[in-house]
Amino acid sequence: MISGSMETAETLNAILKTIDEGIHVVDANGMTIFYNSVAASLDGLTLEEVHDHHVLDAFPSLTKETSTLLKVIQTGTPIYNQHQSYMNRKGKQIDTVNSTLPLWLDDELIGAVEVAKDISKVKQLSDKLLELQAKMKTSKNKTDKQTFSTYYFDNILSLDPLLNKIKEQCRKASRTSSPILIYGETGTGKEMFVQAIHNESPRADKPFVVQNCAAIPGPLLEGILFGTKKGSFTGAVDRPGVFELADGGTLFLDEINSMPIELQAKLLRVIQEGVVQRIGSTNLRKVNVRIISALNETPEQCLSKGLLRQDLYFRLNVVYIELPPLRERHKDISFLSDHFLKELNTAFKKNVLGFTEEAVQLLNEYSWPGNIRELKHAIEHCMNFADNNTTIGIALLPKHIKGTIRTENHIPHPSAIPPLREALGEYEKQIIQMALKQTAGNIQQAAKILQVPRQTLQYKIRQK
Repeated sequence: MISGSMETAETLNAILKTIDEGIHVVDANGMTIFYNSVAASLDGLTLEEVHDHHVLDAFPSLTKETSTLLKVIQTGTPIYNQHQSYMNRKGKQIDTVNSTLPLWLDDELIGAVEVAKDISKVKQLSDKLLELQAKMKTSKNKTDKQTFSTYYFDNILSLDPLLNKIKEQCRKASRTSSPILIYGETGTGKEMFVQAIHNESPRADKPFVVQNCAAIPGPLLEGILFGTKKGSFTGAVDRPGVFELADGGTLFLDEINSMPIELQAKLLRVIQEGVVQRIGSTNLRKVNVRIISALNETPEQCLSKGLLRQDLYFRLNVVYIELPPLRERHKDISFLSDHFLKELNTAFKKNVLGFTEEAVQLLNEYSWPGNIRELKHAIEHCMNFADNNTTIGIALLPKHIKGTIRTENHIPHPSAIPPLREALGEYEKQIIQMALKQTAGNIQQAAKILQVPRQTLQYKIRQK
């Protein structure tokens, strides 16, 4: 009987050591009887400094009133999700969310256990966001074009060696002010990388401004980029452009290949000379801006189609980053699926256990034209219908993904084979529908994904 109890205790001890949250257990007198390495790392202590020591001896900054462990021992009442902020022994600011529970044995209180979840990084991001909000409120150039950069390199998750190598290259490039040109298909995470570069750079406390060049017609885009002078055209007011707003910081020009060619010439002058001239003004304003631009077509395609001036391309392409599509990052499909499932379990307050083998196989075989964004939306689709304590099977996957199932070793009867023209037409219809869904019905953006003229796509849509 004693042997069995010892085995049980050893098993429990081994399990507790593997948990990735801080665990601290005390007996009824406040003496530590278990303290795992995660808790030690958070507190900046060693296991020996805490184990077999009283809580107040190990943590002299605490008192009977402020220690949640001692409070639970005294009251027998659990404390859930309490935020704690403290400086650990190494002088590092730590923020945790703690749940502290009493331990009972045969109606006798024998101790308490505390589970601490580290939220330091989340708190740091939150503080940074609040700081930026405060700066925006007091800024003389306050505008809705000034945005927050909330992504860091630690937020970019991948098991792919190539992508992790690209992350390291971007970390190095973040230390300079050289222009960066990023190419990646829709949904590959270009803006996440741009935000991470800004946040890792010496300009991190300066403005981060984003302008999507495809979202604004050319005539309006010029005013947005360079600013306007009152009276320069009907309704014009004195207003700074994004170059002035980003002064000292980073300006991200997304889909720069959508910018009209004539406007690209003016952009080139600003980049080369470091000065901007508002529309209708004769005054030149000096600006210090790091330019990061992005393409959703390869540079070669943009140049051959005349979508990008060659001289502008050479000026922007000092540091070139090419993000691989998800279909080439085979390990990341399952890895990110599990990550999104975990996130959505928390967001939806669910407990979905994972994916069936068949679902995993299909997810890995699918081509993911919308890349990570499409994968995340697909998992969210499944999570809306999945029940607690079940796994996600093929039946819950979005229809367009289930439609790609291949039947192994099955040759259809000749009568089941449709005419080639009919089959190709049906497949073309599915691809167009996928592109329109990915772009929320935006025909111009869908045409870019499909690499066909907008008029051609409109004609095909009417024919379908």
